[in-house]
Amino acid sequence: MAASSGPAGVGGAGPSGFASDSGLEIKTRSVEQTLLPLVSQITTLINHKDNTKKSDKTLQAIQRVGQAVNLAVGRFVKVGEAIANENWDLKEEINIACIEAKQAGETIAALTDISSLNHPESDGQITIFTDKTGVIKAARLLLSSVTKVLLLADRVVIKQIITSRNKVLATMERLEKVNSFQEFVQIFSQFGNEMVEFAHLTGDRQNDLKDEKKKAKMAAARAVLEKCTMMLLTASKTCLRHPNCESAHKNKEGVFDRMKVALDKVIEIVTDCKPSGKTDISSVSIFTGIKEFKMNIEALLENLYFQSKENLSATLEVILERTEDFTDSAYTSHEHRERILELSTQARLELQQLLSVWIQSQSKKTKSIAEELELAVLKISHSLKELKKELHRTATQLTADLLKYHADHVVLKALKLTGVEGNLEGLAEYACKLSEQKEQLVEVCRLLRHISGTEPLEITCVHAEETFQVTGQQIISAAETLTLHPSSKIAKENLDVFCEAWESQIGDMSTLLREINDVFEGRRGEKYGYLSLPKPMKNNANLKSLKPDKPDSEEQAKIAKLGLKLGLLTSDVNCEIKKWEDQENEIVRNGRNMSSMAYSLYLFTRGEGPLKTSQDLIHQLEVFAEEGLKLASSVQVFLKQLKDDDKLMLLLEINKLIPLCHQLQTVTKTPLQNQVFLKVDKCITKTRSMMAILVQLLSLCYKLLKKLQMENNRWVSVTNKDSVDGKT
Repeated sequence: MAASSGPAGVGGAGPSGFASDSGLEIKTRSVEQTLLPLVSQITTLINHKDNTKKSDKTLQAIQRVGQAVNLAVGRFVKVGEAIANENWDLKEEINIACIEAKQAGETIAALTDISSLNHPESDGQITIFTDKTGVIKAARLLLSSVTKVLLLADRVVIKQIITSRNKVLATMERLEKVNSFQEFVQIFSQFGNEMVEFAHLTGDRQNDLKDEKKKAKMAAARAVLEKCTMMLLTASKTCLRHPNCESAHKNKEGVFDRMKVALDKVIEIVTDCKPSGKTDISSVSIFTGIKEFKMNIEALLENLYFQSKENLSATLEVILERTEDFTDSAYTSHEHRERILELSTQARLELQQLLSVWIQSQSKKTKSIAEELELAVLKISHSLKELKKELHRTATQLTADLLKYHADHVVLKALKLTGVEGNLEGLAEYACKLSEQKEQLVEVCRLLRHISGTEPLEITCVHAEETFQVTGQQIISAAETLTLHPSSKIAKENLDVFCEAWESQIGDMSTLLREINDVFEGRRGEKYGYLSLPKPMKNNANLKSLKPDKPDSEEQAKIAKLGLKLGLLTSDVNCEIKKWEDQENEIVRNGRNMSSMAYSLYLFTRGEGPLKTSQDLIHQLEVFAEEGLKLASSVQVFLKQLKDDDKLMLLLEINKLIPLCHQLQTVTKTPLQNQVFLKVDKCITKTRSMMAILVQLLSLCYKLLKKLQMENNRWVSVTNKDSVDGKT
């Protein structure tokens, strides 16, 4: 499931279209949309001045407002009655609320009717309706009844989701016990239909949730259900084909267990209830703790008795204890560990200083003490800010290095190979390596959770951690089954499905890392100029030939795989860009532009981001190709500063990039009639090749720039020495 907003890889409708509108949800939304103009119109009526005389024209306008309110209420009532007719248990309550709303609307229309006024005033003007109290009463009744209908409609939606979940669970129980392949096919077909219904209901619910934290939790649960549906199919088929294989049964049970947990989570979210004794995961985040601590110490400047010193000391100790997740990690470098410990010690010392000044300020209320207190608060705030920076650097660097190291999925490929060869010794070796990789990824997910910066991203980190933990074990059991039955096609297909889920989560981690960086650097939601889609030109036959229709499932899978590699390349480019001290360097700017556009193309392959149709994609690719040519020009300018030997290496890379830019421009301008997928496939492949060259170019330019700077510094140093010697 793809993300429509916020957390990586766990949002709304993805390429498979797991979410769409259900009938009741559309009706409920319609009720809310009807309410908005009502509120505005009623406010207009009530806020008129009592004693002001109005002209005929103004009075007629007031009458039109009253009639508009009545008409809007009529539409509202129809929607409410439709919901009532489909839900007999709530029909009476909804109908009563609808009758009240109808009466209120009619009352407002009657009280604003000009014909109800008997005579004009002597000056030719007439006073607006006299019964303002009646209008206020009617408005209150109307808003009260509307609220009742909305609450009842919400209960209906929740009930539908619970009923749908129960149907899915019942069918899952039948699937667990099935013994024949024919029976499995029949039940799985029913299960598929029920999952589609459940997906529609939960997708609409997710879109309507106002709480971003709940939305992220719902997205995570739905992502599990979507991916596990395919896993359930292949794992169950493998079990039926090899009924006596213990690893096959273990593999299947793991999928069922995870789906049941995800179904329960959905119900927790929609009913807004937590299991007893369960704590909220967001309470363990270091960044959240630092944010709350800073608010508390800053509040002391306004109120000296806001906190006790024991509370402040305890709060800081909890934060610093959590940094042990970083300092105790085997993957944290010695330099990062030392810096974190140093900053933690500094924060403790500065808190003691703050407490000392704070106690003095409670007894001596002088200006100098107040300034000293403010300075102490600023000092500890600065130390905590530096600690945040160091924790962020540690976690993001670890994650980026790990994702780059595992980008080729060597261990997964080896497991597949040992499986088809029936190599049990090789299986043991590579299963051990995958377990190590899993522990590394789980560790960085925990570190990222601490520095994610927002609750939705924290939830996404927890989801990623759980996914690696569970999927890692499932890949090993699936590989064991294939090794024991090396000629089994279904066992091979099953292992492929679990490996794809792992690769997909690795891709989601790249997205998550980028979003965490964006939040930390204050760029969240930033849209660069080059990401704005150019407006379609008139009479452009090429654009007209492109249809916004979605490709079939096989094509979607291929595009998604291409996009995953593209997403990893954008991460590599960003790592190269971060090395540059001068972030405004023209080469860096061009590279950043290309990386951001490539990232939006990657999001397109997942059904997310600003690009919604194939036309949007082609527009973006045209701009991407132009940016590639600009980069080539920037590098050529840089070339002039280099020696001939160094120039040759850069020229080779530029000579690869420029033809690709021209080829991409040609592909985007070539009409392919209905072969939209073929065009998209070619474009993304070209883009990937350009991004791979971009990584090489940025790395090479950075090294040559450093070399050039060193040579220049050496020359300046020698020149200065000669100058001094000459004077002597």
